[in-house]
Amino acid sequence: MTVLERIRVHREGRFLETERGQPFFWLGDTAWEIFHRLTREEASLYFAARQSQRFNVVQAVALAEFDGLTEPNAYGELPLIDKDPARPNEAYFKLVDEYIEMAAAHGLYVALLPTWGDKVASGLWRPAVIFNESNARVYGRWIGARYRNASNVLWMIGGDRPPVYDGHDERGVWRAMAEGIRDETPGAFMTFHMSGGHSSSEHLHSEAWLDMNSMQSGHGSGRDVPVWEMIARDYALAPTKPTLDSEPNYEDHPVNPWPEWKPANGYFRDWDVRKQLYRSVFAGGCGVTYGHHSMWQCFSPRTENVNHAEWYWTEALTRPGAEQVRHLRHLMESKPFFSRIPDQSVLRSAPTARGQYAAATRDANGAYVMVYVPNAGQSIELDLRALRSDAVRVAWFDPRTGDSIAVGDGPAREFLRVAAPQRGPDWVLVVDAL
Repeated sequence: MTVLERIRVHREGRFLETERGQPFFWLGDTAWEIFHRLTREEASLYFAARQSQRFNVVQAVALAEFDGLTEPNAYGELPLIDKDPARPNEAYFKLVDEYIEMAAAHGLYVALLPTWGDKVASGLWRPAVIFNESNARVYGRWIGARYRNASNVLWMIGGDRPPVYDGHDERGVWRAMAEGIRDETPGAFMTFHMSGGHSSSEHLHSEAWLDMNSMQSGHGSGRDVPVWEMIARDYALAPTKPTLDSEPNYEDHPVNPWPEWKPANGYFRDWDVRKQLYRSVFAGGCGVTYGHHSMWQCFSPRTENVNHAEWYWTEALTRPGAEQVRHLRHLMESKPFFSRIPDQSVLRSAPTARGQYAAATRDANGAYVMVYVPNAGQSIELDLRALRSDAVRVAWFDPRTGDSIAVGDGPAREFLRVAAPQRGPDWVLVVDAL
């Protein structure tokens, strides 16, 4: 078995780290249906591709959404016997075992959802409810014991459903499942995947089992959803917990509002994706998850096309956004990691319109300031008094390529007014103290 370092929350509560204290920037991908729909050969292709693109987390679900209880996996196996959470099918979960080990061999962690939320939420769309507090704990203990030695498993409870809604309160079911896992795997890292437009902090922030908040800025509210506001709300909460967007707008997903998902208003493309990823991280996210509309559903000639996917998943593997997100991880890991803070006060003047919203982050010790600027030619004015240096180096970082354009070195000034390069469309201004 391949052993990766376990992941935990950094002592100050804002970031993640390995068990040896090394920075861990969560760069995730959504492959929800991978256990349910892909063959071994296909899974190997997928993991190799994501490793080469420098992803380090794959979000996947054991009891899948689309007929996950009644439609077998690629080898004809159902996950449960008679849909009973107390009677898992060993043959199905042996394949899950293989894929988790395969991910580890490619240096990838699996954010494992024990079940999709439709198996718990009785009052929301497409319910397929099989869980109550009693059997959720039984299933949690079983699956927790099964993967207690899989060091690359990160637990993601939930699955696109809120725990409290329309008079329903299902926190007890989710708590029982999480505590069941913890009974068998003490210290297991846990977060919760929410429905669109919401964060786990809304109902679960004080839960003892929740290590990190997770939100879904999602696909249903058009372009430029103010994810930076969602991150800022989580960032300000006590007790302090890391937070990130675990499902922003998928690349190549229709823009139309939920539930129509018609292509008439176009699709989210790589620029739309980058804007949300960078602005959520600069607002204080400890990482972020990319997603592709074909990849999450593992769309292929064998499966139904959900919501107008344009590509098979094998074609989607190398779409521009998937190739570009490595540059975000590289940028964040190239700077002092645990002292990064969000700080919009760095911007003396900047548009507040969603499409023009520039997000600023800096080093608390004065080593750097960075600003994500979403539009070519966009002007910003910076207050650089937080930089503790007599000289600075200024450059524009291209989030599409990872290349930098040097502006130059010079004496530190209190204020700096600059305009992003005209080619683009988006840029990151990097000001380093010398």
